Amino acid sequence: MVRNYVFVNLVLVLVFSATLVSRCFAFTDPPDVTALQDLYRALNSPPVLNGWNGNDPCEESWTGVACSGSSIIHLKIRGLNLTGYLGGLLNNLQNLKQLDVSSNNIMGEIPLALPPNATHINMACNFLDQNIPHTLSTMKKLRHLNLSHNFLDGPIGNVFTGLDDLKEMDLSYNNFTGDLPSSFGTLTGLNRLFLQNNRFTGSVTYLAELPLIDLNIQDNLFSGILPQPFQSIPNLWIGGNKFHALDDSPAWAFPLDNVPIEQNTSRPPITQTNAVENYDPPKVRKQKKKRMGPGGIAFIVGAGTLLVTGFALFIAIRLNKLHRQRMEDYESNHSSLPTKRHIDDVSTTAVDESLQIPPYNAASLLGPRRLTSQIHKRAAGETSRKSFSGRDRFTGRTKVYTIAEVQLVANSFHEDNLLGEGSLGPLYRAEFPDNKVLAVKNINMAGMSFSEEEKFLDVVCTASRLKHPNIVSLKGYCLEHGQHLLVYDYVRNLTLDDALHCAAYKPLSWSTRLKIALGVGQALDYLHSTFSPPVSHGNLKATNVLLDENLMPRLTDCGLAILRPLTNDKVKNRASEIEIRDTGYSSPDHGQPAIGSTKSDTFSFGVLLLELLTGRKPFDGSRPREEQYLAKWASSRLHDGDSLEQMVDPAIKRTFSSKALSRYADIISLCIQPVKEFRPPMSEIVDSLVSFSQKLVSKSGAADGTELDPLERSFRTTTSRFIGSPALSYVSA
Repeated sequence: MVRNYVFVNLVLVLVFSATLVSRCFAFTDPPDVTALQDLYRALNSPPVLNGWNGNDPCEESWTGVACSGSSIIHLKIRGLNLTGYLGGLLNNLQNLKQLDVSSNNIMGEIPLALPPNATHINMACNFLDQNIPHTLSTMKKLRHLNLSHNFLDGPIGNVFTGLDDLKEMDLSYNNFTGDLPSSFGTLTGLNRLFLQNNRFTGSVTYLAELPLIDLNIQDNLFSGILPQPFQSIPNLWIGGNKFHALDDSPAWAFPLDNVPIEQNTSRPPITQTNAVENYDPPKVRKQKKKRMGPGGIAFIVGAGTLLVTGFALFIAIRLNKLHRQRMEDYESNHSSLPTKRHIDDVSTTAVDESLQIPPYNAASLLGPRRLTSQIHKRAAGETSRKSFSGRDRFTGRTKVYTIAEVQLVANSFHEDNLLGEGSLGPLYRAEFPDNKVLAVKNINMAGMSFSEEEKFLDVVCTASRLKHPNIVSLKGYCLEHGQHLLVYDYVRNLTLDDALHCAAYKPLSWSTRLKIALGVGQALDYLHSTFSPPVSHGNLKATNVLLDENLMPRLTDCGLAILRPLTNDKVKNRASEIEIRDTGYSSPDHGQPAIGSTKSDTFSFGVLLLELLTGRKPFDGSRPREEQYLAKWASSRLHDGDSLEQMVDPAIKRTFSSKALSRYADIISLCIQPVKEFRPPMSEIVDSLVSFSQKLVSKSGAADGTELDPLERSFRTTTSRFIGSPALSYVSA
């Protein structure tokens, strides 16, 4: 009895002492602390992360954090409904081995600055968009990568070069496009690869020589010949592609014509949800115990207690001083200098935006959560037609509204709330209880097939991701009871068409017109060059350019023109009337297979520049026959000095030199080239406009050379209040 009591006390003392020592050694490295504090802010400081508002993750036992000594080695915060972004300082975590942020509501891009020595990365089931960063190739120790069930898109670059240790990778259930990059062929250690439910195209040759055990490439757009080595892959899924066999090719072990949609083998591969291997704990050898008398036990207890406790207290005092010194040194090195960027390209835009966006509950996000990453096939008998198809979550900032909510804030779509009616349907003003005002577009769709509904959801998915200061943002949508409602930011009911052609408004000065041209051009450049995949507006015209209180342009209905064929007959008739009125914006190649291309946008932008210069409508049936189409009439006069000056709107004549007018005309001429191949990309047009504007400013200090009207910011009219456009053209798509 005494022996057992003494032994228990000894164990307790040793455990206490060991705990004290381990805590003394757990003072976290300052760069690790900074990285987690940055991540905490980027995730909107969630209360569920207990302890994260402290200063020492290892000592204070922060949620999901595991340490070895003073270094953070594991960060596992999966399934906590976290919102926000991943921050920009994860590369500070030099000793981190496992990062698991899966099954949350995290949005934005995958950071360029990732933990450089991580072996396991899991970001599955979030809202991540854009593409895989090129810095992934620097993570030489990476073994498991899971990015499935996100909204990553576009072609993948050669980001896998040098990842010799990579064993398992899951990129399924995203929107990747294009051919597989050649760096896939360098993954000589890869055993498990999941690419299903994307939009990959081309050949799978780069996968032929990999030592794969599990390969799932079903439901893509792969084509060509299946490599013979695929026959040796134990678990292979290839259905839902466009593979074919040559007449003289050797027979396969199983016929391609009978490949099931779900799987080709007896069982589906099970991807580890946390992308972390389950290691068996090390076995401890049992040793034969030696008997010891009571005196020996008492002596060990006494001596052990004194020695361990003394040693622990000594170490605690020394390390406390050392920790204070390290923190002081770290703060002094960073307080007087800008935050050091290990990678110059790291963007802080996502973090800045997250501070402005209130977090939503998971229930208020875009529809139900998708399947978890370990489920790779549709259950038998399950319908494939869901309300959100494969895009049931577009972005964490796009809200799903019920029809009752929208009717309430839009006054049941009463005529008093009508802002305008365009080629896709009417637009209504919606006032929310918090005094926030949004605009609701009611798209009157005809009865749609499944493929047409898929097309509609693709368009809405794309529109929800457009983020540019000169583009009206999509804030939410409603697809209940056959309704197709899009909820946008509200911009006051004033279009560029109103400002230029309605006598109720004071004429715009040259400086304002140039500012509007630049804003619209930069929005188009964003759609064509920055956004991935590129998007054409498809219906650029003055009625789709809204002007805010500062007369800054906001482009609306981006990419929605493709929905016109899906609307009902009444809307189509209305659209035909509008199209006749706006026919002056159409390029000569309008109606060809490339309709809605970026080149057509460039032509329409040139017409808009002409409209700003001349004050004329793109099509005016009241003018003589040869002058009805503005672009056709003006094209032969752009390089004739006298004719060019006569074209200028009388309201802005004599506000700029003939040389400046000629340079502006050169830009217009490039845009309205009859042959689309001769029209430059919008990036070059914007560069020319920026250079043109800067030269005017450098010469005169004002963009128009002579005037800067201080009353323009309030945009006074000749009447006592703003009046709507007679055409009710707020958003006309």
